[in-house]
Amino acid sequence: MRKAPCDARPVAAALPEHTELNADTIRHLIEQGLPGARADVRGDDGVHFEATVVAEAFRGKLPLARHRMVYATLGERMGGEIHALALKTVTPDEAA
Repeated sequence: MRKAPCDARPVAAALPEHTELNADTIRHLIEQGLPGARADVRGDDGVHFEATVVAEAFRGKLPLARHRMVYATLGERMGGEIHALALKTVTPDEAA
């Protein structure tokens, strides 16, 4: 397994198997995995989600690297339980 870049850490494995996957759960995983991040996650069907993630850790990173940081927080749920995740990743300055 590749090391997650810039302090992003997978926390999805720490959730009990019976944990319902919804927008709040995904928000929690992202915010736990990227310390200091704020995530706004939406999705009503339980498999397709969209998220805006604001994190200082994104500073100086290209969009692909930012997305990989978010994916790393979700671990094996990406491509499995989470069928699709549309991302907008910005620094606090870019969000202002």
